[in-house]
Amino acid sequence: MTPTGITLHQKSKSLEITFDDGTHYTLPAEFLRVYSPSAEVRGHGKGQETLQVGKRNVGIGGIEPVGQYALQISFDDGHDTGLFSWEYLHELGQYQDAMWHDYLTRLEAAGASRDK
Repeated sequence: MTPTGITLHQKSKSLEITFDDGTHYTLPAEFLRVYSPSAEVRGHGKGQETLQVGKRNVGIGGIEPVGQYALQISFDDGHDTGLFSWEYLHELGQYQDAMWHDYLTRLEAAGASRDK
């Protein structure tokens, strides 16, 4: 699974990606940031994830290809670790609605906010 098109939309703060299987996703910067594959966000094992709060207005400062398999996304809050593999980006697009709902549920349970 490889992308056939990748477009960064600064104004809408989103990444648009089309894959060779014909799927097409628009992934908001906030969604990408809270589901970053970095150790800082995911931890080093199951149950070690760190809930990301206050990311509603985060933007994408830049994207860089990594070989033929991933993107490194630099967010404007300074976060730039974690490689978004093509497979992971496809998974994020495919399960975006369920993952977003899960994130909002975890935020609410923690008494946290997307704003701070």
